[in-house]
Amino acid sequence: MSETKKRKELILLNIQGTDKPGVTATLTSILAAHNVDILDIGQAVIHNDLGLGILFAITDKSDSSSILKDLLFRAYELGLTVKFTPIPENTYNDWVSQQGKERYIITLLAQRLTALHVARVTTIIAEQNLNIDLITRLSGRPSLDVVQNSKAKTVVEFSVRGHLADAEKMKRDFIEISKETGVDIAFQIDNIYRRNRRLVCFDMDSTLIQTEVIDELARRAGVYDQVSAITESAMRGEIDFCQSFEKRVSLLKGLDVSVMKDIAENLPLTDGAERLFATLKKYGYKTAILSGGFNYFGNYLKNKLGIDYVFANELEVENGKLTGRHVGDIVDGAKKAEMLRLLAFKEDLHLEQVIAVGDGSNDLPMIQLAGLGIAFHAKPKVKATAQHAISANGLDAILYLMGFRDRELNSK
Repeated sequence: MSETKKRKELILLNIQGTDKPGVTATLTSILAAHNVDILDIGQAVIHNDLGLGILFAITDKSDSSSILKDLLFRAYELGLTVKFTPIPENTYNDWVSQQGKERYIITLLAQRLTALHVARVTTIIAEQNLNIDLITRLSGRPSLDVVQNSKAKTVVEFSVRGHLADAEKMKRDFIEISKETGVDIAFQIDNIYRRNRRLVCFDMDSTLIQTEVIDELARRAGVYDQVSAITESAMRGEIDFCQSFEKRVSLLKGLDVSVMKDIAENLPLTDGAERLFATLKKYGYKTAILSGGFNYFGNYLKNKLGIDYVFANELEVENGKLTGRHVGDIVDGAKKAEMLRLLAFKEDLHLEQVIAVGDGSNDLPMIQLAGLGIAFHAKPKVKATAQHAISANGLDAILYLMGFRDRELNSK
């Protein structure tokens, strides 16, 4: 039986200098020659400047002075700055005991990232008594020209740890920062489900497309003002979605169905939609439209974007004209949530693996049911109720909340 190693010293090695191939290999080879155990290791490179940390344990068979001498000599040859910090065993044990704390991911999305954005977000993190373990850039490095004209996305992900003091307050604080600075901030529990989302469900009108189809139909039928007034009444809570839907559809009676083809072919896609669906399809995600709009337009988008499922309302047609009635149950908020649940069951997924995206109050049931619910360019009430909100970016920003990086999104 081999002899059990007894740890003699714990030492934190910090290396800093110009990054070059082979630095980590060279230094760890020295440690390997002295038979040490590595307890923790981390490395980051910012603008070719290397920061490398290694916490290692020296056994009773090794001499710390010779290890440190070898490391100092080799670091000098490589042009690196080296620092050694002895770590008391009780300090290390206290640090290890923190591993049971909850972990979270905070994603900051900005067209132009400023120090103010980072300062405001990290201040809130500190107020919640959370520790930042890792800061990662998900977007590519912007050129100076892009920084000046603020066209590109800059996305930074914070991995934080600790017992959250007040989740609702933090959410309110993030919403306030978003309103004041124009950035999007998402907060997620970091667990196995976050890293394994497999189904993404979308509202259609004012989410996948930049219009309300029923408004476009109403314009062609010459009843836009009446339809718009009913919509506003529903938004004020004077009538529910189903009542408003039936009233609006009744006003479309007599409209020639040929109009629908023309509207469908000219639907304005939301910024980032094509990039989003191309990426989801490439990596095997299932997608669905769950809409209070109409099947005809949902199916058009299904064919255009490669969407897997469409559930929406069916307009009744007789002799090439709309009758002013619908066929089957109305797809309202409750129906959307029901369909999301059924799709998750069909795909053999936990609800935590589902993403739901919408902008209106009738999207809230599915947004609240999904593991990742996103209010997209939504009204304040919806934004305040949803778990997450995207207000300053396009639909493809969802990919960053899923953990994608630009190098993956831009790969062929």
